[in-house]
Amino acid sequence: QVQLVESGGGLVQAGGSLRLSCAASIRGFSTYAMGWFRQAPGKEREFVAVIGWNAVTTYADSVKGRFAISRDNAKNTVYLQMSSLKPEDTAVYYCAAGSLSTRRGDFGAWGQGTQVTVSS
Repeated sequence: QVQLVESGGGLVQAGGSLRLSCAASIRGFSTYAMGWFRQAPGKEREFVAVIGWNAVTTYADSVKGRFAISRDNAKNTVYLQMSSLKPEDTAVYYCAAGSLSTRRGDFGAWGQGTQVTVSS
C-alpha cells in the first residue's frame, strides 16, 4: 500500500523560509520521480517541482531560484526547501509519486497535503 505523508507546513512571513518533507511508504521508492504540487483556494492544482530517480530536477518558473527539491532514497523522503517566500506561494502543498513529468496525470500516488501560509 502506497502512503505519502507531508509535513513542515505552517505560517511564515514574506521573505521567510520553510522546508517541507514527504515520507513515502512505497516499494522501489528510488525508482520513482517525486513531485510537489500546490493548490491555492479557488485555483487548479499546479506543478511546483519534480525530481527524478537520477536527481534530475525541473521547476515551475514561478519558484525557480527560490525553491529546491531534493531526495534521500535511504530515508524514502523527498524535501522541498522554500526560500524568499511570497504571499502568492500560499497554498496546500502536495507530494506525489510517479513519472518525471510536470503533469498531474503522470503521478499516481498523492499525499494529503500540508498548508503553507505566507503573510505580507
